[in-house]
Amino acid sequence: MSIPSSAAPCLCPDASQGLSRRTLLRGAAATGALAAVEGVGAQYAFAASPATYTGDVLVVLSLRGGFDGLNAVVPIGDPGYLANRPTIGIAERALLPAGGIFGLHPALNPLKKYWEAGTFGAVHAVGQDSPTRSHFQAMQELERAAPGSSLRTGWLDRTLGTRARGSIFQASQVGSTQVPPALAGPNPELALGSVDSFEISGAWDATEHKRWTRALTAMHSGAAGPVTTPARAALAATATTAALAAATYQPANGAAYPENSALGKALRDVARLVKADVGLQVACVDEGDWDMHAGMGTADEGWMHDHLTDLAQSLDAFATDLGSRFARVTVVTLSEFGRRVGENGSGGVDHGHGNAVLLLGGGVNGGRVHGTWPGLSDPDLVDGDLAGTTDYRLILGEILQKRCGAGSLAQIFPGLSGPEPGVVKAA
Repeated sequence: MSIPSSAAPCLCPDASQGLSRRTLLRGAAATGALAAVEGVGAQYAFAASPATYTGDVLVVLSLRGGFDGLNAVVPIGDPGYLANRPTIGIAERALLPAGGIFGLHPALNPLKKYWEAGTFGAVHAVGQDSPTRSHFQAMQELERAAPGSSLRTGWLDRTLGTRARGSIFQASQVGSTQVPPALAGPNPELALGSVDSFEISGAWDATEHKRWTRALTAMHSGAAGPVTTPARAALAATATTAALAAATYQPANGAAYPENSALGKALRDVARLVKADVGLQVACVDEGDWDMHAGMGTADEGWMHDHLTDLAQSLDAFATDLGSRFARVTVVTLSEFGRRVGENGSGGVDHGHGNAVLLLGGGVNGGRVHGTWPGLSDPDLVDGDLAGTTDYRLILGEILQKRCGAGSLAQIFPGLSGPEPGVVKAA
């Protein structure tokens, strides 16, 4: 894997504002209830379809903007790390021990107990087959996950195509009404900003909800399948979310999601859907603003510290809230690229290549950093970047096969070959 020297320049908005998901995906996906669930079949109850899915709920947490894996999972034992990051590098004394040459950023402390329990781990030096430093190109290729092919569907949509049709909540984007490119394709998905807000427009209480449901049902009763199916799906979905919203949700086991956290709110809703047995199989959740070209901060304050704190607290609350169901949930983080090894003159890092992937769940082989470490000396770098020695699709493929019941990966990741990285246990 290598990055050509002619890689596209940064097309970021003002670095002080970071890169938002809306900036990246504006106009790329469905935005309304009917559009988001178009093509869904006629079974919409809380339970899954008769062909019951028994695999893990896969939570794909996208860290939009270019996650800096080097300051999250720190290769402190590699002398090239602090040599390249004299200002923003994290000193060894501040790190959480992670084995070998690695340490974890101290803001990840809420997840330390999962690391020690073996249910939280990482893979380092992860990359794409044909990397680029353009956010837009890198994100599209990451979520298409079919380099060298003519496929235009997303890898999660192709995954759904290998399974029996499930409930309307089978594949859900939670926390946003914009469907990610990974779900692009013919298989149905649902996008909801939140459980409590997913409602028929104009139905402000239960009485109005019933009135609108009757009216819309009657309106579509004689329509053709392509018209009536998404309408019925949307009505069924809102009936379910209305029932969930009517019952005040209290996180279990003392779980405390961080206040005013969009990520925490989204993961809280994922936990609600998991525990409500609505048939959730795949949940996509986004956290943006990782494009830290300037002012990254230090070990105990600043942009990176604050974002990692939110990430760690949100994931800790999610795992705690799930209780025994944590055993059958796998969380994997993805980002379009990593950051350059050397810091820039603004106290940040520019777009790079090799990155760290984080994994959390009952079936994770955690407590260690997986992958082949290429080194940070000048001869080991690829145009100033950490080399990508593990194809991210190998991580996803292993999760799908060992935790989610997938068979052959040929339809999902065409042309993929390579050894399993050993990141999860067989279910």
